[in-house]
Amino acid sequence: MLSRIAAHVVPFFGRLTVTSDPGARVEPGSILVVNHTSLADPALVLAALRGRLAVEPVLLATSGLWRIPLLGRALTREGHVPVHRNSARAAAALDHAAVALASGRHVMLYAEGRIPPRRDAAENPPEMFRTGLARLARATGAPVVPIGQAGARRITSGGRVKQVAGVLTAPVRRPGLHVHIGTPLRLPDDVAAATELAHGAVTAAWRTAAGALGEPAALGGGEGPAAAPRRG
Repeated sequence: MLSRIAAHVVPFFGRLTVTSDPGARVEPGSILVVNHTSLADPALVLAALRGRLAVEPVLLATSGLWRIPLLGRALTREGHVPVHRNSARAAAALDHAAVALASGRHVMLYAEGRIPPRRDAAENPPEMFRTGLARLARATGAPVVPIGQAGARRITSGGRVKQVAGVLTAPVRRPGLHVHIGTPLRLPDDVAAATELAHGAVTAAWRTAAGALGEPAALGGGEGPAAAPRRG
């Protein structure tokens, strides 16, 4: 349902384009890891995956969405996985994701674990990753597909008033939106090394997506030194 809705709604809010690395493919049971910059970017990526690859992944998302009437019930019915951050239940999300991967479904997650706190609509490079992605890949042996998205912040970003204004004006502005699908990876067993490798691959995919939109952030800088992975 989410992928179908996204595929129909996203073109109303902006001009979505999609690219991929030569020969990039998404095998059944793959982990799709995406940079997180805006409340709008899950819709962009779901629309891109459905339109380009006919892929409709299981989404790991904040548990707060399950408290929204009707939406929470639909998310549960379709097998999406709530993430109870900073609680004893957080690890259970990886167990549910592993079950989905074992059944051949794709699992999409955000390894950063949050949206960047910046107030403007400019692009933001991927922040340091939490270790959940590396631990899930090690436990399941699943390939990891790095995906970069850019332009979601042109729809909604910043404080609440600005976010609402962005959504209301996007159908008129029709900003450029881009998703780039990178080459699948097999992560090493070492969690720190795997986390760093995945972060670099997603950053590269994000730079490609941002470059397609002519975003200055893609032209240099922004990455900074590699940071230690976060738990979670």
